[in-house]
Amino acid sequence: EENLQTVLINPNIASVQTNEVGTKQADSVYFLPVTPEFVTEVIKVERPDGILLSMGGQTALNCGVELFQSGILQKHGVQVLGTPVESIMATEDRQLFSDKLMEISEKIAPSIAVKT
Repeated sequence: EENLQTVLINPNIASVQTNEVGTKQADSVYFLPVTPEFVTEVIKVERPDGILLSMGGQTALNCGVELFQSGILQKHGVQVLGTPVESIMATEDRQLFSDKLMEISEKIAPSIAVKT
């Protein structure tokens, strides 16, 4: 209807998302690990306009942040859809997250970072 095509990268061949029975989840499916190296290769082949990082759990978030920080997404003109990468990075870094909450005067539990 919107003339959009979807590409799915999923290492789990048994996943419902990749099942041919029922509603089609994607136009193209790649059974590959969700790593910067493999996702970069798919980007080169498929040339997507955008990428959604929030639909693959922690693995997809980490991969997307790496692709953003390395400049791969920018190099190939891939826009991050949904949650901005900067917001993902802020929630992954406890100190940065704490600083952001304090910027908006949100109360937080006292904490300190420790090392062993």
